[in-house]
Amino acid sequence: MEEDRDMPKRSWDTCREVPVIEDEQTPWKLIKLLKLISLCVVGVLVFGLAISSKTSFLLMITYANEDTKILPADQKPVALLCIGCSLISSSVILFLKSFWKACYKTSKPPRKTTIALVLFFEFLVSLGAAVLTIVAMPHLDIVTNVTILNSIGILSALLQVVAQCTAKERNRYLLPSITAFVLILIGHVLFIVLYIMKDTKTAIWVGLAVGGSFLVSFNWWENYFTQIGEKSKSNFLKNFCKDMKRSQNMLHILSSMLRIGVTASVLGAYVPLSKMDWDVVTSIPSRETRIIVITIGVQLISSALCHWFAVTACKMHALRRCFILPLYLASLAVMALLIIPVIVYYQDYRISLNGTANVNFTGYCTEAVFARNQSLNGSVFPHLVLDVTHTLCFLDMSNITDIGLLTGSSVAWWLGLVLATIHLWHLHLHRIQRTQDLFIRRLYEGAFIEQSLLFNTRFEIQIKDKSRRGFQVLEKAMVYLCATMWHETYDEMIKIIISIFRLDKYRPNEDSDKDPKRVPKFNDFTFEAHIYFDDAFTTVPGRQGPELNEFAKTLVGVLTEVYGIFVNIDEKLFKKQQQVPDQKIIKTPYGGRLVLTMPHGNNIVVHFKNKELIRHKKRWSQVMYLFYLLGWKLMTKYYKRLQRGENEKDLQKEIEKHNTYILALDGDTDFQPTAVMLLIDRLKMYPHVGAACGRIHPTGSGPAVWFQKFEYAISHWLQKTAEHVIGCVLCSPGCFSLFRGDALMDDNVMKRYSTKSTEASHHIQYDQGEDRWLCTLLLKQGWRVEYVAASDAYTNAPEDFKELYNQRRRWGPSTMANVVDLLGSTNTVAKKNRSMSKLYMFYQLFAMVSVIVAPATICLLVAGSLSFIFKVSSNAALIMAVIPPAIYLGLCFKLKPDTQVTIAAILSILYAFLMLVVTMSIIVSMVRDQTILTPSSLFVVAMALMYIITAMMHPQEFLLLFHGFLYIICVPSAYLLLTIYSMVNMTNSSWGTRETKPATGAATTTTQPQTTSKKAISTFTRFLSWIKCCKKSRQGASEELNVSQENQIPEHTQPELQPQNTIVEDVHIPEKEERPQQSSFDCPEEPHCWVRDLKSLSDDMHLQEDTLNQEEEKFFEELQEKYLKPLVTDKETQEKIADDLRELRNKINFAFFIVNALWLVATFSLQFFGTTLTIKIPKINLLLEKDGDITVEPIGFMFILGFALSILIQFLTMFYHRIYTLIHYVAFTDTERKDPKPESKDEYLAGKKLKSTSNSSFQEDSEPEDSDDGDYDDDDDDIYTSMWYRQNGTQV
Repeated sequence: MEEDRDMPKRSWDTCREVPVIEDEQTPWKLIKLLKLISLCVVGVLVFGLAISSKTSFLLMITYANEDTKILPADQKPVALLCIGCSLISSSVILFLKSFWKACYKTSKPPRKTTIALVLFFEFLVSLGAAVLTIVAMPHLDIVTNVTILNSIGILSALLQVVAQCTAKERNRYLLPSITAFVLILIGHVLFIVLYIMKDTKTAIWVGLAVGGSFLVSFNWWENYFTQIGEKSKSNFLKNFCKDMKRSQNMLHILSSMLRIGVTASVLGAYVPLSKMDWDVVTSIPSRETRIIVITIGVQLISSALCHWFAVTACKMHALRRCFILPLYLASLAVMALLIIPVIVYYQDYRISLNGTANVNFTGYCTEAVFARNQSLNGSVFPHLVLDVTHTLCFLDMSNITDIGLLTGSSVAWWLGLVLATIHLWHLHLHRIQRTQDLFIRRLYEGAFIEQSLLFNTRFEIQIKDKSRRGFQVLEKAMVYLCATMWHETYDEMIKIIISIFRLDKYRPNEDSDKDPKRVPKFNDFTFEAHIYFDDAFTTVPGRQGPELNEFAKTLVGVLTEVYGIFVNIDEKLFKKQQQVPDQKIIKTPYGGRLVLTMPHGNNIVVHFKNKELIRHKKRWSQVMYLFYLLGWKLMTKYYKRLQRGENEKDLQKEIEKHNTYILALDGDTDFQPTAVMLLIDRLKMYPHVGAACGRIHPTGSGPAVWFQKFEYAISHWLQKTAEHVIGCVLCSPGCFSLFRGDALMDDNVMKRYSTKSTEASHHIQYDQGEDRWLCTLLLKQGWRVEYVAASDAYTNAPEDFKELYNQRRRWGPSTMANVVDLLGSTNTVAKKNRSMSKLYMFYQLFAMVSVIVAPATICLLVAGSLSFIFKVSSNAALIMAVIPPAIYLGLCFKLKPDTQVTIAAILSILYAFLMLVVTMSIIVSMVRDQTILTPSSLFVVAMALMYIITAMMHPQEFLLLFHGFLYIICVPSAYLLLTIYSMVNMTNSSWGTRETKPATGAATTTTQPQTTSKKAISTFTRFLSWIKCCKKSRQGASEELNVSQENQIPEHTQPELQPQNTIVEDVHIPEKEERPQQSSFDCPEEPHCWVRDLKSLSDDMHLQEDTLNQEEEKFFEELQEKYLKPLVTDKETQEKIADDLRELRNKINFAFFIVNALWLVATFSLQFFGTTLTIKIPKINLLLEKDGDITVEPIGFMFILGFALSILIQFLTMFYHRIYTLIHYVAFTDTERKDPKPESKDEYLAGKKLKSTSNSSFQEDSEPEDSDDGDYDDDDDDIYTSMWYRQNGTQV
């Protein structure tokens, strides 16, 4: 029998129509190209900026040398002051950043012992840096100055040895650390010998240089004390490290102030001790001023940029290529940059003598360097080269001993730096790496940028046992995919089911493997999919009990079809036809459940909801899965262990709320596994993020969809990125968002979300925009909501004008209600949520005001075009522009919604033609006036350029820019007519999309009055149906009913809509009429008819009936009783709710439209009074000459300025967000690698039989993942088929 199932049913009909399952949307080739370009750019910039920073700093030290001539001797304090500025610049930045965090975020004061110890080390470091750079280095040669900064790692090398010995493990880098320490000591010895041999008077400067470099090496003591403290038995050291981490902001404020003070003290004391005068600072000639300003400016800017790009390189997982290697080579490149010109000038001087004299380097110094003129006429570069040469004249470069000692010390120091940081080559990084976890200190040292970046990077004890390394391993996450369905079509259902099966193939369930020796290949997350099908049952006359409706049956057919596609995806000629294994069907208190195990071991659970047994609508489905997955499946097991006597504190630490995620989906969402991974990355790495949404792309065809594509694009490109960067995203859409279980289970979130609507405002805020309300609850509780642009998802958009208007009619009022709720709680939100400041709330207030006055603004825009076209006065044009929307507003209060939409469609077409004329009028006015420097022209040109540049920053979506023209001409429809329609119809609580009506001629379900004879006939009919039902059930017990799959549902046609009440509203009839009478002939011991019918749908998937365990059944009964009991309201309650909604609608509409009226009246009055109350702006023509004045109203001008500022903020934040999106993309492509599997030969007809997957044990070696030809391009779209990710980090 099983062998028959493996054979094709029709050997002549083996051709298939398979939907696209590969990733055809993500431009992986473009991303790889961008990755290559960005890595090259970042690597070159890190290298170049490090060279620039170090060269400019060494030039400032050269200026401070007492014998150099670019700056006269009396102006040396200026160079020393610049060196001091370079030392304290990063401390100033750190002070400002830490002070802001201490004021804006939570900050705890440290203990006195912690303060004392930290300030002691900071005092030593700042003193050493000031003595080394301000006092000692100006008296040394340029070669020594370049390389002596490499010696500041001497203490770091020693502490590395201590930390690795404390770990008591055989580690890999103990010998390199010891060698680095020895080499740096050798370099110091050679340096001391060289200078003492030449002149004993330099002993003081040599001693200060060596002592200063040793003190500076205390700078990174935190990097090693943390490692030593973890392994140490000393409680003092452990408590010290914890307290230091807990109170970082306060310690950084104190340490930065101390550094600034110590540097200023050393600088202030050294200048008078050197017999120099500070008064010269105010009287420097302009030429010297320019040299100094350029040098210090280049040094400060290049240091800050080098630090930022170095951090970026690490986050891109280009640690070796773009971070370590460029910083290693920077010192060598600076050496070459400074020494090669000296050699070239020396050789040119010798050539210029024409062989008349044999001049060595000492003679060259005497004749050409010392004897030169002080004047700086002409180019500065020759004087810079000669000043650098001057520092070398102290040594005899003709003497092989001097050259050998100098070279030996330089090489020893450089090799010491390399060996002391060699462990970075094997540093492990997470995909998204936080800066605070990557670098120990927030501070960078501008004076020695490459050394500070290398030594500040996190130190790991690299031992041979990789599983015991000190790298923080992220816990394995549990992700629940929760989709809500209602009236989705076949095409919509197949999208989400294919997406779930893709994820199953991408992350197989390895927990099902019983082999204890097998090492899991994936250790990042596991998942389980749940589909909640609303209103899945219908009542058919003459049948016993409820039956699944056509939409639910379509879903079962789609599951069967997609399962067959994925198990036979690599089918070749004469291969076995793998069949869908047996699955489970369960009767539940809320309806029914279908449990399906996918080919790779993960489960899909379909919950068929009966609205007669449990509350329907999307929000209540979400409440159902939140309590089931987070309450029952997550928390119940811990309470049971607590009852068994386990320790409460241990259980509290073990609870996985923070590592359990809910991926909210719609029934038509199409996504790739990589999109889910990118969302998980964000929530795993940032524990304060409660939710994250991806980039939603509307799909479909037609003008309505084209409009939405551009609308969604600018909404994500600009609005969501601005919210993400300067505050929090206010709405994480339920079609594709990842929520943290810990956040959902927080106080006032899940419990509040399950509140029943009791007031009119609740129906608008709670039920019309449930996704936005859930995010509002999270934001008010202090959780952050983010936008991950790299994560793409696709969902069907309304293609019909009426459906689009009805959808936005539901979204508009709920959006305003939630934003007003947040604005009303500004103080509470700003206090609880550290990402939402009052300034950000003011930004949202301005955005809300802009939305409110949008209708009036559109009227003013239309008035301007009418004035231009018909040559009428501005006031007359304004009256003409206001009349159509005013009439439409009045009609909306009287006409039915369908009629309102029809009128809006007609007006939208007229307004579209008018907007076309407006656009042309602006262009004509620019040509006529020969200027674009008018308010309207500037605004239009700036907006066009902004959209073009923004589209260029999203190259994979650039073609959406062509939909922008349609968006522009539809602006009056979207912001004027739609606003009026949604505000007037906020009393309508219907869903607006996917609503169906009874088919023409179909019987209705309305109960008609029955006579006595009709009642008798009805009773007899039910009796006969009961006999038939029981007979069929007994037959089904002895043999299976096989119905071919072709007779079920056509694969690519929508199901026929049956007459049923499918409009999901909170409008109910009394209970006696709503609930069908229970038949006295019901036999509970027999299988329900819907179960048997579902089992007979297809012989491709056999369903085995199972039962729910008693505890879970009790849970659902209690859940239904407390939260999800079907709403039963009488006529009086319905009328009261309707009256309250109308009253609320009238109040809101009065306030809303009175504000617009006031705006129009104010504009009308200003235009009426003419030039009395206007602002004159000079008009500039194309020759940049003044050509008269332009008068604008002050109110309108201020509004345009505010709007322009808002757009500018969005534009700038878009650039910032795109950079970090690119970093995320590059990091993802580096950590997700292809691992092609060899094709198995066990599936051929003569081969070994595959095991069934119903027991979740699908064998990995029996699943060929390659394409049919086995020789595909690695750059092709199906990237997810063979990726791997080591969650415990990747070597870079």
